[in-house]
Amino acid sequence: MGKATGFLEYNRQENREIAPAERIKNFNEFRKPLTESERIEQGARCMNCGVPMCQSAMKLSGMVTGCPLHNLIPEWNDQVYHNHVQHALSRLLKTNNFPEFTGRVCPALCEKACICGMDGESVTTHDNERYIIDSAFEQGLMQPRIPKVRSGKKVAVVGAGPAGLAAADQLNHRGHSVTVFERDDEVGGLLMYGIPNMKLDKSVVKRRRALMEKEGVEFRTGVNVGVDVKAKEILDSYDAVILACGAKQARALAVPDADKTKGIYFAVDFLTSTTKSLVNGQPTEGAFISAKDKNVVIIGGGDTGNDCVGTCIRHGAKSVTQLEMMPKPPETRLPSNPWPEWPKVLKTDYGQEEAIDRFGSDPRIYETTVKELVTKKGALTAIKTVKVKFEGRKMVEVEGSEKTIKCDLLLIAAGFIGAEKYTPDAFAAPLSERNTVLTTPDKYKTKVDKVYTAGDMHRGQSLVVWAICEGRECAAEVDHDLMGY
Repeated sequence: MGKATGFLEYNRQENREIAPAERIKNFNEFRKPLTESERIEQGARCMNCGVPMCQSAMKLSGMVTGCPLHNLIPEWNDQVYHNHVQHALSRLLKTNNFPEFTGRVCPALCEKACICGMDGESVTTHDNERYIIDSAFEQGLMQPRIPKVRSGKKVAVVGAGPAGLAAADQLNHRGHSVTVFERDDEVGGLLMYGIPNMKLDKSVVKRRRALMEKEGVEFRTGVNVGVDVKAKEILDSYDAVILACGAKQARALAVPDADKTKGIYFAVDFLTSTTKSLVNGQPTEGAFISAKDKNVVIIGGGDTGNDCVGTCIRHGAKSVTQLEMMPKPPETRLPSNPWPEWPKVLKTDYGQEEAIDRFGSDPRIYETTVKELVTKKGALTAIKTVKVKFEGRKMVEVEGSEKTIKCDLLLIAAGFIGAEKYTPDAFAAPLSERNTVLTTPDKYKTKVDKVYTAGDMHRGQSLVVWAICEGRECAAEVDHDLMGY
C-alpha cells in the first residue's frame, strides 16, 4: 500500500469531460486524462484491502460485482501511486489482454465493489487502468512479444470481436499459429463498428491489430466462414477451431408491419453505418443512416440505446426520445440492495446528459413501450405508446395510457436473442434454447471434434470484459487439449 492515508487525503477525481454543448460538434473521444500528479493521487486512494472485493467477480443476488478478469487492481494502483508505469503495466497485462478497450467501455464492475465506495466514493480504477495502458503505448513500452518457439499447431478463430481477439492473443503467445477470420472489413466486432467513436476511437482498435500482426497473428478480413469458406475446409486445415461470432441476432419489434415500414432500423445497423462512414473519412449525407432534422424514438434504455441518443444528437436530430419498459431506478441504493451488490440505481450516461443539455429534459420515458405504428405511404410518421407494468413476471398494459409521439426514425435497441445460426450450423455445432452454442457447463468445447466456442456466442449478450475473460479461458482449454498439459 503506497500511501496509507491516501483514501482520507484525496477526493475521487474522474477523467475530465468536454462540456456537452462542445463535444456534440464532433465524434471525437471526449474524456480527457488527468495530469500525471493528479493520477498519482488517484492511485494513492486505493486501500490495498486485505480482501480486495474489486477483483472478486462474486455473484450476489444474481448479479456479478468485481472484475471478471480478476485484475490485480491493488497491485497496479500502488504502482500508479509510485509512478512506475512499466511495473503497473506488467501487473495489468497478466490478466487483461486489452485494457485499452475495457478502460474505455467497461461499466467498471470493479469500482462497484470497491470498499472505498461502501461509505464514500470508490477508487477511479477504470480511469487508472486506461492511464496505464495509454501511457505504456505513448512511452513505447508496448513492443511486439514474438514467441521464440512455435508449437507446430494451427488454430482458426472465427470472429474478431473481443473474445476472438483475446483467444488469438493468448494462443499466439503460447506458440501456436493463429489465423483469425472476420466477415467484416475490419477486426474488432462491436468494438469497431457497434461502439461509437466518441467512446472508443477506432485508431485504438487498429493499433492493437497492428501489434498482434507483428506478434504473428494472421487476420483474414472480409471472409464469411460458412459462406465464403466451407467449414470442412477450416476443419481440415487447422488443429482447433474457435467460434467467437458474437450474439448478433437482434430482438425484433413485436408490432404489426414493423418489417415493412420505412424508417425503422436496428440500433447496431444505425451505429455501424455512422462509424463506417467516419472510418472511411468525413461522413457525407447519404453515406449513412441519418437522424438529421428527424424526430427520433429509441426503444431500449441500456448502453446501446444511450449510444444512439448521443449519435442522433451529433447528426442534428430534431428531437430524441428513449423508451424503457422497466420502472425508473432509484437515485441511491435501497436497503434491499446493499454494498457490494451491483448498485441498481439511476445512471445518466453521456448521451442522456447531452440530450438534457440540448433539449432541456431527460430523453427517457419509463414503463412505456410501442403499441402501434403510424405511417403515410409506407413511411413512419409517428408511434402510439402505452404504459406498462409488471404483475409478477408478466408485463401488462395500463388501460387508457396510450399516447402518440411524432417519429420519423425508430431505432430498436432492445438487445439480442443469440447467435446467428449459419456459422454454428456449418460446423454442425448444436445450439441451446437461448441460441448460444452448446458446451459442457463451464467448458468451451462443443460436441463437434476440434470445435470450441467463446464470448457472446457461448454465454449470450454480455460485456466486453466477459468476452475477454471467455476468450482467455477458451484459449487455455484449447492449449491443454493440443499440448496435453
